[in-house]
Amino acid sequence: MNRIYSVIALIVFLSGTIPDVFAQEKSRVFTLPEVIEIAKRQSPDALAAMHRFRSSYWQYRNYKAGLMPMLTLDATLPSLSKSIDKISTTEGDFFIERNLASYSSTMSLSKNIGLTGGQVFLNSGLQRLDLFGDSTVTSYLSSPLNIGIRQPIFSYNAYKWLRKTEPMRYNEAERRYLEDVEKVAITAADYFFSLLDAQIRLKIQQTNLANNDTLYQIAKGRYNIGTIAENELLQIELSLLNSRSAHERANLDVEMKTFDLRSYLRLTDNESIELYAPVAPETPVLESQLAISEARQNRSDALAFDRRLIEAESSVNKARAESRFNANLFAVYGLTQTTNDLKQVYQNPQEQQRLEVGIQIPILDWGLGKGKIKLAESDRELQKTAVQQEMIDFDQEVFLKVMQFNMQRNQLIIAAKSDTVAEKRYEVTKQRYLIGKVGITDLNIAQAEKDNARQDYIAALHTYWRSFYEIRKLTLYDFIAGKRMTFDFSSIPDVE
Repeated sequence: MNRIYSVIALIVFLSGTIPDVFAQEKSRVFTLPEVIEIAKRQSPDALAAMHRFRSSYWQYRNYKAGLMPMLTLDATLPSLSKSIDKISTTEGDFFIERNLASYSSTMSLSKNIGLTGGQVFLNSGLQRLDLFGDSTVTSYLSSPLNIGIRQPIFSYNAYKWLRKTEPMRYNEAERRYLEDVEKVAITAADYFFSLLDAQIRLKIQQTNLANNDTLYQIAKGRYNIGTIAENELLQIELSLLNSRSAHERANLDVEMKTFDLRSYLRLTDNESIELYAPVAPETPVLESQLAISEARQNRSDALAFDRRLIEAESSVNKARAESRFNANLFAVYGLTQTTNDLKQVYQNPQEQQRLEVGIQIPILDWGLGKGKIKLAESDRELQKTAVQQEMIDFDQEVFLKVMQFNMQRNQLIIAAKSDTVAEKRYEVTKQRYLIGKVGITDLNIAQAEKDNARQDYIAALHTYWRSFYEIRKLTLYDFIAGKRMTFDFSSIPDVE
């Protein structure tokens, strides 16, 4: 009788018949590459990275535009004035009432000289003055052409240093954008595996609930015929209750993780999400020296090290220039004419010349200039020390990440094998329990080990993929394709 009952129980258990409450609605299936691609296009982090790069792009464009010739028009249409002014004559000083209107326009073409820090300019202007009284007197002043230069001598030349740092800053922005995109991939992978782990746990709890429900029905039959004790029946019933509770928690966790992923990807549809577990990428064993070499050449931090040293040297140069003899040269040559007749304002213009040299000599500053130089030099040495240490940490970070990634490959192989072994052990233990060869405690242990092994495999897979994208972010090098990462920045809106 017991043998026949055991066979019937085995058939019922293996049939996996469970209520329709576990039937899932139609869902949209995503793979890890698909989730990452969507995240790179429309996630909040991707959009923020795009706007940061766009800001850097226009900052660089503004710098380049500042070195190009500028054409401007200045006009006053009109300026009205009514006042009492003091005038001096040979007969003495008098106060007179003035009521006038002035009009002016000037067209200027100027260009900054990056090599010297000066500026050359050309301009042309016309002014009109209307003096109101018993009769209106109108006069004109023209400047058909003026050519001039403004040139600081021995002063700090900001353009000289900007020519070095601004292109580097823009290249940093390009590399930082690539790093931000890889950071988006890391975040997307975290959300992906967080939901995948929750879905795996839910499936595990669904299976456990179905199995424990079946075991409980079988146990009640065995208890009724006296083949098991009440204590074992109560233990199986407790396992069933725990499975129901765990299933509800797992279902809620899936809903929460689905919301997180949907929010990060900015998905607007209401379809449920089903994730497809990825396999490990077919990457070669990474060489630490190759990774360090590529990181030094490609990462934004590597370029920032050089820029920071140049900026520190620029600060020293500025402090020295501002604490010594300085001079400014202003020279202009042009033509001018004044008349009461607009038709004659450009006839027979007269030459005008102007030369101005201003000097500044610090005589007594109580050590202020020397202090600024020493402070700038101290900051420069501090920056050198910081950069040297950061370069050491930079190489060490890449080295450790490569070692961790190579180690994770073996960890993933072990986790996959453990998952397979634990699943097989559970199936064997389950069948042995059904024929009465092992007790419920052994079955519970096998089930727990099976569940933990599956979750450990997903965790190892998550760590492997995260390490993969972290290495890409640190080096900006595609180890699968064997080449440096590139991007068409012209595809970003408002970037030419």
